[in-house]
Amino acid sequence: MFAITKSSLQSTATSCLSKTPILVRQLGTHAQATRKEGDISSVFVSLSGVTPEPLPQRFADIKRQLIQGNEGAVAASWKRLLEQLAVENETVKQRGPDIIPQIQFKDLQNPSKEFIADIKKRGVAVIRGVVPENEARGYKNEVEEYVKLNPWTKAFPSNDPQVFELYWSPPQVRARAHPHLLSAQTSLMNIWHSTNKNALISTSQPLAYADRVRIRKPGDSQFALGPHVDGGSVERWEPNGYGLGRVYDKIWQGKWEEYDPWESGSRVPVVSDNYQGSGSCSMFRMFQGWLGLSHTAPNEGTLMVNPLLQLATAYFLLRPFFEPVNSFASGQKEYLQAENWKLKVGEEVSTALHGASLGHGQELNDALHPHLDLSSSMVHVPKITPGDYVVWHCDTIHAVDKTHAGKGDSSVMYIPVCPTTEANAEYLARQRDTFLEGYPGPDFPGGKGESEHAGRPGADVVAQNGGDQALRSMGLSKLRKMDWEKGTDAEEVIQKANQVLGFA
Repeated sequence: MFAITKSSLQSTATSCLSKTPILVRQLGTHAQATRKEGDISSVFVSLSGVTPEPLPQRFADIKRQLIQGNEGAVAASWKRLLEQLAVENETVKQRGPDIIPQIQFKDLQNPSKEFIADIKKRGVAVIRGVVPENEARGYKNEVEEYVKLNPWTKAFPSNDPQVFELYWSPPQVRARAHPHLLSAQTSLMNIWHSTNKNALISTSQPLAYADRVRIRKPGDSQFALGPHVDGGSVERWEPNGYGLGRVYDKIWQGKWEEYDPWESGSRVPVVSDNYQGSGSCSMFRMFQGWLGLSHTAPNEGTLMVNPLLQLATAYFLLRPFFEPVNSFASGQKEYLQAENWKLKVGEEVSTALHGASLGHGQELNDALHPHLDLSSSMVHVPKITPGDYVVWHCDTIHAVDKTHAGKGDSSVMYIPVCPTTEANAEYLARQRDTFLEGYPGPDFPGGKGESEHAGRPGADVVAQNGGDQALRSMGLSKLRKMDWEKGTDAEEVIQKANQVLGFA
């Protein structure tokens, strides 16, 4: 056993650690993740090659209970939804990547009303110039040197590595600690709001969530990750998942127009990983995101998104309640008409949650979700320069180019945006242990990870590159409340988070 204390850190960290309160929580020497060893292919059925088994019978009961008493309203809302999707899908098809909101990092702290309206509708944005271009491009080169120094590093696919099981390489640790990135995350968190005055959440301090790095090579078609949504799959329908916060109640009531994707308070109690799958996420990520490390244009192995956040979410959640009367053989136009889709009730209700399976991510395709018109409504993000930060709402449908048709690498570091909640602090405490010992984060496939890697950084690198703010984001320094948070529930959650993290 060992403990991180002020005295033990002073020898390795910068002078800013001299003000770090004593950490009284004892950190165990068994931080190693308990999940099976693996790679990113473990997360998705489409990459793993596994045929999912039918869901247990209880899911038919869950579906009946979700809309009980609102069957008529849900049926009527489905018709409105399909009509609106047809209109908006055409808009997306016409505008393409231009539909994605963009903003310069220097303008993010005081964004225009137009940008806020756009990101709330589209669920995705590009923040330009968060990290200087040369610095960000250098991160990619450093990752490659780190892998050369540690050639046993796991990656997918194993015969041509592109997505590396790296979480603690020197450039990843420095990027997460970068003051500009932390500032961008804080600004992005404040796009959200809570209608619950008692919600235990603070958006003044982003918490770090360590994820992988991707260096996709020209011509690659193996990392062809199709449309999907992270943050659980079946949990979105389960009462002991997203139901704990009643996140989607308006949709279940047939009032999808009133559903607010940006209401944060309802997401605080959510459990999104009931089955401990390799791709489950224990932290509430307001945004998923990545930092660009290369010059990457559409069709060059980049991100694709569905920029219809509210509509698409309502659709994939309601889809399991409806089945077509006539098959696609009747003709596409007739097949897609609202009159061809019937709400299943009573004993007709199946266990199916289209594209969702236990312990895997939520996947979508044209066969299961025909009204989304994914072949046209999934658009590329605009051309990216190293140092740009691309973010998307945690419910956004996203994918990766099927083939990298460019001439250079398509490289990113996955870095999401996570607020301070008690549950996030609990994960952060466990993740801190894995950082100090070099194991993968608790949500990720297990094994020895980087515990034996040469050149793996420690807390001193966090301090040197981001100071006390970066140390706080990693759970290495006591969280601070802002002046405007005094006497609020945000202050309470910061106190609870500090207790979880072991600070006196």
